[in-house]
Amino acid sequence: MTRFPRIHRTWPMAVLALALGGAASAQTGGSNTTGPAQTPGANTSPTPGNAYPAGRGMYGWSEGNYSLIPYSSHGYIGFNAGTTDWDAPCGTGGFACDDSNSAFHLYTGGMFNQYIGAEIGLIDFGRADRGGGRVKAHGLNLSLVGRIPMGRLSVFGKFGTLYGRTDSEVSPGSGLTAGKDSGWEGSYGVGVGFDFTPRSSIVLEWNRFDLNFEGVGQRNITTTSLGYVHRF
Repeated sequence: MTRFPRIHRTWPMAVLALALGGAASAQTGGSNTTGPAQTPGANTSPTPGNAYPAGRGMYGWSEGNYSLIPYSSHGYIGFNAGTTDWDAPCGTGGFACDDSNSAFHLYTGGMFNQYIGAEIGLIDFGRADRGGGRVKAHGLNLSLVGRIPMGRLSVFGKFGTLYGRTDSEVSPGSGLTAGKDSGWEGSYGVGVGFDFTPRSSIVLEWNRFDLNFEGVGQRNITTTSLGYVHRF
């Protein structure tokens, strides 16, 4: 397995610094970042033939300022479900070695400007069969998000960190070590979104999360998921 250099473990601080930088940029950008002011009482709903005006993009930049993420606006909440691929070892002795059937990701995010935002979310990777037992994993994910809006479609990338916890229950003859481990490691991913209403989207994502496993060290879990996003 390809290992990342030791600088990979500094991602939590790097992500925090970049998030604070984005927040500061958003604060100094002034009111011009949200476009021209609307006339009181004016109808801001999309008109037929022009449902997604230029600049609105995936997360409705021309509407809504509420967010749960500090120093951000245009917030959203999402839920993804998908499949996993575990890099954790199977052990010896001919025991079953299968990945978990599903993973779930509940998250919320906000935008510092039209293209840069941040997310925080909880991830459950399920249970994988390893070494005559089962290995469980879950974590708290923090990510910076970069988006390129293209009308109803958008593409995005995520770069961040995961505080992950793993719990390995294995048989003595498996050659694996039972126990719990935790810690901050890196994460990244890419995806595409499609708006089917001004406030609702579906997203397709691929993500990689690094976690620490007892007696093994750093390994990764990748997820491919489909999700629903609602904008405030």
